[in-house]
Amino acid sequence: MSSSLPRLLITLGDVAGIGPEIIARAWPDLLAWCRPVVVGDPLWLRRGLELANSPGRVHLIGHPAEAEPKKDLLPCLPGSDQDLHAIQPGRVSAAAGRAAYDFLCRAIDWTLAGEADGIVTAPLHKEGLHAAGLPYPGHTEILAERTGVKEFAMVLAVGNLAVAHVTLHMALRDVFRHLTPAAVLAKTRLLDGLLTQLLGRRPRIGVAALNPHASDGGLFGDEEATILAPAVQAAQREGLAASGPWPCDTLFVRARRGDFDGVVAMYHDQGHIALKLLGEGRAVNISVGLPIIRTSVAHGTAYDIAGRGRADASSLVEAARVAARLAQTQREKAR
Repeated sequence: MSSSLPRLLITLGDVAGIGPEIIARAWPDLLAWCRPVVVGDPLWLRRGLELANSPGRVHLIGHPAEAEPKKDLLPCLPGSDQDLHAIQPGRVSAAAGRAAYDFLCRAIDWTLAGEADGIVTAPLHKEGLHAAGLPYPGHTEILAERTGVKEFAMVLAVGNLAVAHVTLHMALRDVFRHLTPAAVLAKTRLLDGLLTQLLGRRPRIGVAALNPHASDGGLFGDEEATILAPAVQAAQREGLAASGPWPCDTLFVRARRGDFDGVVAMYHDQGHIALKLLGEGRAVNISVGLPIIRTSVAHGTAYDIAGRGRADASSLVEAARVAARLAQTQREKAR
């Protein structure tokens, strides 16, 4: 394997879900994009190999630099001291939740130390985190806290389209008090920065309206006039190619046909539903605003099929491809 490929740490996620299986199933394809190293639990990685009917073997290592990934050899950095022997696939477990957190923190620390070029995460389970006493709604918030950043965003990407979210894991009733011109502008900037790296040019960004028909001139709310339009105008003054707010039901139609490179969505489902429908299993989750590269699958732990050998690894492969591309772009900028 070429030593010029980026080294990516692949976290196992919640072992009661499909993380071990999709890593094992994706492994041969991951090698085309990166030098992958699993951070997780060797026992569950072996179980993943069994589910994927893979002839690969797990190689325990103590440092990312020791990894020599091959088609039939999966280097694994043990990432937690939790006893995971009794975990049952498809069941919420405090031990599995804590271990998933530990795997992620270990990968973050290695990457911050310069021992890896980025992280690709298999899914964790939010109930598992909470069962372990960890009050985080997901990966993104853990990454932000561990790396010490305040301005960050979750981006979903598929093909030539990416969507950033102004608010994320919160009840819909709480979204309105978290929407401000400053918050919308901050996420627009972050999306612009990411897409400029990926595209090599300034992206065209459409800002989604919050209300139906972009409020129809104030008939269905005033957030478009008081929050979103001022944010778009501020972005334009900074030189960003942003426009809107556009009615969401037509914005994604226009984006799909190529009018926009990116969309700023106001809340989780506004962006996720559209991108997952367009992605058909190929969508990628990208964390922006962090000092390290992190991408992830754009699906959950799939407890309903965990342990059955039916998991699709397409999103994980695409996540590794995007992370490798971002790492290469960073290398080129550093030269």
